[in-house]
Amino acid sequence: MPENQRKKLDFIRTEIDAIDASLVEALNRRAALAGEIGKLKGQDNRPFFTPEREREIYEKLAEINGGPLQKRQLVSIFREIISAARAIEKPLHVAFWGPSGTFTHLAAIQTFGGSTTFEAQDSIQDCFLAVEHGDADYAVVPVENSVAGVVPETLDMFPQTRVKICAETYVPIHHHFVSTMHTLADIERVYAGPQPVGQCKRWLRANVPSAEIVETTPTSRAAERALTDPRGAAIANKLGAETVGIPILVEHIEDNPHNRTRFLIVGYNEPAKTGTDKTSLMFNLRHRPGELYHALGALYEEGVNLMMIESRPAARATFEYIFYCDCIGHRSDENMQAAIARLKDCALETTILGSYPCVDPLEV
Repeated sequence: MPENQRKKLDFIRTEIDAIDASLVEALNRRAALAGEIGKLKGQDNRPFFTPEREREIYEKLAEINGGPLQKRQLVSIFREIISAARAIEKPLHVAFWGPSGTFTHLAAIQTFGGSTTFEAQDSIQDCFLAVEHGDADYAVVPVENSVAGVVPETLDMFPQTRVKICAETYVPIHHHFVSTMHTLADIERVYAGPQPVGQCKRWLRANVPSAEIVETTPTSRAAERALTDPRGAAIANKLGAETVGIPILVEHIEDNPHNRTRFLIVGYNEPAKTGTDKTSLMFNLRHRPGELYHALGALYEEGVNLMMIESRPAARATFEYIFYCDCIGHRSDENMQAAIARLKDCALETTILGSYPCVDPLEV
């Protein structure tokens, strides 16, 4: 390197070192202030995870950002800063449908950051019960996929517990072909669950048509089996591959690059209104003609936008159903309050599962 370029490089690195020193000082000052906030929250028993406040921080960052960092990059950086500060306030325990390396694990890290204690659970039911029994502060569970639809096991747990929806997040579903082999021609077995196989069907047919599909769930366990099989491979996400320690042979083998899964964060706090919110409701109806028409009419008449509605069998009665719906707005909005009041008039039972910041799936 020429002398003038070396001097310029040294000068720039000195500037970066000085900025790093000031960043460390500022971060420690921020962490100390977060600790003071934690003391105040502890006195009032207020929640330490406040998605509405985090939304406010991210929006302010976007407003003042002059580049070259993109908004998504800033959010990723500050998610970890907030996570570290929150750990000083109160270390959080978050349950997720495990084991480690699943998309649910990824959603938990995406929501709470790395300075969190994550506890893998064997089932969605166990996630809800961990919160219900006080073994975890929050739980992260999948609720719907843009291709496969709703996750019924999640909806079925709301009538059985008292937990509420505190937040939501979306995870893009990117599948990778992982193996210790170096070429596709060496692969004789592919370990994967039914959903990953279905979501990568065209790629599998075109690239490993003769390989045996060995049903294995979840994705991280599939990667574990492929790691010990000299002729095996698996469909896994990046986190699962990193967790197991198996190389990625081919990236992005999913047939639909726009596939996403929505996850719910359940707990007990009730986020304040942000102006861009979603409210989830649960209700059941009498067996009379037009009852669902009148229930949905309660939302329509008050100008509440319905985003999703699903029905599930009621556990306490044969061939009776519970309805779940997501609406745009916060429970404190006047029109939402009026709609819920009208819904209660025509429903046997109505439960507000939560109001929380609405996330744009394309921004995650």
